[in-house]
Amino acid sequence: MSPVPHPPQRPPGSRILASLGLPAPEPIAADASPHSFPDGGRWRTEIPSVEGPEALDTVLREADRLSVPVHRVSQGSGVWMLTDAEITEMVRAAAERSVELCLFTGPRGTWDTGASTRTESRGGGPRARGHGAVVGCVEDAVRATSLGVTCLLVADEGVLWTLHRARTAGLLPPDTTLKVSALIGPVNPAAYAVHERLGADSINVPSDLTPDHLTEIRRVSRAPMDLYVEAPDELGGYVRMYETAELIRRGAPLYLKFGLANAPALYPSGAHLRETVLSTARERVRRGRLVLDLLARLGAGDAMSPPGSRLPGPLCRFPDDI
Repeated sequence: MSPVPHPPQRPPGSRILASLGLPAPEPIAADASPHSFPDGGRWRTEIPSVEGPEALDTVLREADRLSVPVHRVSQGSGVWMLTDAEITEMVRAAAERSVELCLFTGPRGTWDTGASTRTESRGGGPRARGHGAVVGCVEDAVRATSLGVTCLLVADEGVLWTLHRARTAGLLPPDTTLKVSALIGPVNPAAYAVHERLGADSINVPSDLTPDHLTEIRRVSRAPMDLYVEAPDELGGYVRMYETAELIRRGAPLYLKFGLANAPALYPSGAHLRETVLSTARERVRRGRLVLDLLARLGAGDAMSPPGSRLPGPLCRFPDDI
């Protein structure tokens, strides 16, 4: 497949640096991702850590005020931290704006009784410890989708495969999308391809991967990639705004995640963190505006998916009977 053409763009600071005899190297055409979303777009937007109806309302209002298009919002505390009424309210608000709502499934090892997650090795990390945790994730998935949630966030490969099989068997709605959390994001092409085949429709890679790493992944998979342009501190605190155009060029189809460094941890969230949840939600949208303005200045703001786009298109899967 030949690379998808995209409009001319310039590297940051290129004109001044060229005049000083310090030109940047020309991009290599072979490094550009040949893939796009089914609608032809190369990138979409996501606001993470939207921890309830009030936070979602804050995000949508701020997105209107700053003219920030939002394709997806995601929540990190989990389905089990929301009442049915809260989930239903979030589903309604997201549907009215054609924004995809993604809720995290079930218990995680980092909140479980296993002390190994607090050792230097981190043990199993955020994965689902034991059959009981898998049961909790499945229960969350069934409950959330029955209330109208169309995207589920997972942090365990076994849970991912289980939910994908449930989807193909008709036990979950067929248009449910499964998103892999940055907490277990793959760091090489082989692992990325495995996550796609296990049922992932969107895969959050760690935010310290280089553009060359993204090119390597795109040689083996077209599954949509999620990447924090600005990562929360617990995921490294990286701020990569000036790389955004290149990340799109290498990683498309790509969800640009507008996280927030130097901010308090929110999970599991609740009323005791209300002011922090709302203030950081507003700032994540503002960070998105900064990134969009930067892309526009560099001539790289085109090729965004139309608002309301959500499905990933055909992807490679393992047979369900393995």
